[in-house]
Amino acid sequence: MTKTITMLALGASVGLTAMVCPTTTGAQEVQVGATFVGEVNHDISAPLSDIAIAAESSVSSGTHEVLPVRRRSGAAPAVASETDPVIQRSGGPLVAATVGLNFDGVSNISGFVPPDTNASVGSTQVVETTNVSYQIFNKSSGASILGPAAVSSIWSGFAGTLCGKTTSNYSDPVVLYDKAASRWLVTILAYNSSFTSNSECVAVSTGSDATLTYNRYEVSFGSSLPDYPKFGVWSDAYYASFNIFSGGVTFLGAKVCALDRASMLAGGPSNTECFQRTTSDFSFLPSDVDGATPPATNEPDFFVELGSSPNTLELFDFHSDFATPANATFTGPTMISIAPYTQACASTGTCIPQPGISQKLDSLGDRLMHRLAWRNLGGTEHLVVNHAVKPSKAVAAVRWYDIINPDSAPAIAQQGTFTVGAISLWMGSLAMDKAGDIALGFSASSSSVHPSILYTGRIPTDPINTMEAIAAIKLGSASQTINRWGDYTSMAVDPIDDCTFWYANEYLATKGSDWHTRLATLKFPGCS
Repeated sequence: MTKTITMLALGASVGLTAMVCPTTTGAQEVQVGATFVGEVNHDISAPLSDIAIAAESSVSSGTHEVLPVRRRSGAAPAVASETDPVIQRSGGPLVAATVGLNFDGVSNISGFVPPDTNASVGSTQVVETTNVSYQIFNKSSGASILGPAAVSSIWSGFAGTLCGKTTSNYSDPVVLYDKAASRWLVTILAYNSSFTSNSECVAVSTGSDATLTYNRYEVSFGSSLPDYPKFGVWSDAYYASFNIFSGGVTFLGAKVCALDRASMLAGGPSNTECFQRTTSDFSFLPSDVDGATPPATNEPDFFVELGSSPNTLELFDFHSDFATPANATFTGPTMISIAPYTQACASTGTCIPQPGISQKLDSLGDRLMHRLAWRNLGGTEHLVVNHAVKPSKAVAAVRWYDIINPDSAPAIAQQGTFTVGAISLWMGSLAMDKAGDIALGFSASSSSVHPSILYTGRIPTDPINTMEAIAAIKLGSASQTINRWGDYTSMAVDPIDDCTFWYANEYLATKGSDWHTRLATLKFPGCS
């Protein structure tokens, strides 16, 4: 059974007000008794500054390969017609957030596409990961501190099965800053060429300096490939989601896991506990904390996915219990009704046009995009998230949501479909600052606009369900000759001022697949 949230009225255009009715029906399913997933090994690394000196020249070595797009079995979930009642048909004023630092990050030194661009910001540093490389920057100047180096080199000398081995394949890295502990969380998927051996490599820094030592882990998934991993930092655990494929081919369903944060911060075992879901669940995102106010004691981590029923999001609660995994629970779904939409590129996955070339790009419109950013704003909890939908003119637009009260009476406070004429927008990421401003970054392309990095945003006094007009971070100057693009981008919030956003995405300077990444800071004038 499910719990249902219904919309009484939807603001269909600028200036209309959304009202939500958090009535519920039925009971939720409670999955109990998490499965313990044993780690291969854990240890502590040498300082990365020592490891990286030897690793920089080996970023493109080994037999690394980038995974193909893996989607759930069968057809995409049913969706409504192209009628979109929350499409934003007219732009507001130029976005108030201005760009500060704006510089190139890791480039395609590995030869692999897409880059899986992801960055997070700490007290003094910014760490960027791409598909097999990482680099550490000074957050005040953008100057490089360390790297680029192979992400796998973080596990150099590790006594594991796959992690740190030059013969392993690597993909789908994630970097997050654990703001409450002032630590870095770095993860990457490792697997052999036959997918008979698959692991998630996880590292937690021993301090706020990303160049120093890390507590290192390898968590084995055996012959099941834990594809498209996404992580979230929560008070009691590092939560993760995976799409599980048997032999790298047959979709078995999503898997959700909790890793013992307190133990890992102390260098102890990861104590990973997981719930296997059915094939109706796909590409969950776990909530990841922003802001100085932590989740309440014993508050669950929230997992959200695109609903398998039309025009819904599905919300789940994960209560971990590392002392007694049998007492852990995964509860849901809460069905949250959203405005009708059509999935971007629903028939093929690849439909986004580029100038001067017939090759189109993949929208990954079948899933929510990284991150599911959580914030307690003045006593109200918010989750903000986005995905790619099809608007009336272009082939892709960004649909964004602001979900409130996820732990009590989940409701859609705001939602909108942001579109700019015939330009396709996709691969978005958004977050909220301490003033309630929202920044949203994304890729943009059309038959006359090369794939570029743009952004928009809103302040609390803007009309509900709307974003302000776009501005550019980096205009691309070339088209890509293969279909893979991005896989994900990232919008992070500086933990020190809780106002400055850091956005990371990709662009091309020359035709082909020689991508570059760009990191930029954004800040709204009303946040200080």
